[in-house]
Amino acid sequence: MSRSWRARALAAASALLTVVLTASGCAAAPAAPELSGDTLVHDPAFVAGEDGEPSFLYSTGNGRIGDGNIQIRRSADGAEWEDAGTVWDEKPAWLVEAIPGVDNLWAPELYEHDGTWYLYYSASTFGKNTSLIALATNTTLDPDDPEYEWVDQGVVIESAGTDFNAIDPGIVEDADGDPFMAFGSFWSGIRMVPLEWPSGLRADDEEPLAIADRQLPPNAIEAPFILPHDGFYYLFVSKDFCCKGVDSTYSIAVGRSESVTGPYVDADGVPLLEDGGTPVLASDGARIGPGGQSVSGGLLAFHYYDADLDGQFRLGLLPIQWRDGWPHVEWPVAD
Repeated sequence: MSRSWRARALAAASALLTVVLTASGCAAAPAAPELSGDTLVHDPAFVAGEDGEPSFLYSTGNGRIGDGNIQIRRSADGAEWEDAGTVWDEKPAWLVEAIPGVDNLWAPELYEHDGTWYLYYSASTFGKNTSLIALATNTTLDPDDPEYEWVDQGVVIESAGTDFNAIDPGIVEDADGDPFMAFGSFWSGIRMVPLEWPSGLRADDEEPLAIADRQLPPNAIEAPFILPHDGFYYLFVSKDFCCKGVDSTYSIAVGRSESVTGPYVDADGVPLLEDGGTPVLASDGARIGPGGQSVSGGLLAFHYYDADLDGQFRLGLLPIQWRDGWPHVEWPVAD
């Protein structure tokens, strides 16, 4: 079984980051790009370009644009971003029937396996767990490619009538190449189910595994992203509250495990199932509530709310530094 494109990219980035080590054990990291252009991005699924290829961002849709479908942005240099449309012009009819009142589609995830791109995305309404994660497939991310076409593959998992919330998918493969999907928002926390290739759908109908939980209502944890690195799986999560502009309290935390299914613990040994999580990035000055993260090419992609722009959300891309086996991310010094 071939390794996925993203697995290869992550392995290459990991090798690059560990080539140059300082006496303190801090690995070299790529520079933070100075972002420009269309950076009005929420919940970015980021894929860094390789070998001169463009970088892509797929992100939460806007109900007034493209029927709320997942938005696409492209960059030739990873810094200046341009609008590249939406995945579809209209949402699939079955999806509108399945989630009454659905407006925009949320929090996509991109994963490549054996020449196929898998786009997982969420359909829900705010504050409810009448939700689902669905899948579409393509051979390319680039809308200008003549082979470009997102093919609807239907539902992966639904959560109506359960104690979990089927949004915010994050895909990872284990050392044997078997795929898993982490997901979740509030309710009973972060869950995980096995998938299977090549369909990209669930491998079984067992109860989803719990891998992170804050243990107290309202269980404000969501947006899992799992990154394999140097023998561990790192589970990045967003804690507290997004989507409130300057009143947002989102922050990014991480735990790790030697097994993709956990248990995940933070740098102090506290399990993420017991509200653990080592801080990665929090609010800083006018940059408020970072979260909704993904990782590619050694960069952490996320959104935050800009107090200098009345709380408008914006894209963030910052390099990950590895220190003593843990990821560190720092805001650049504000002007």
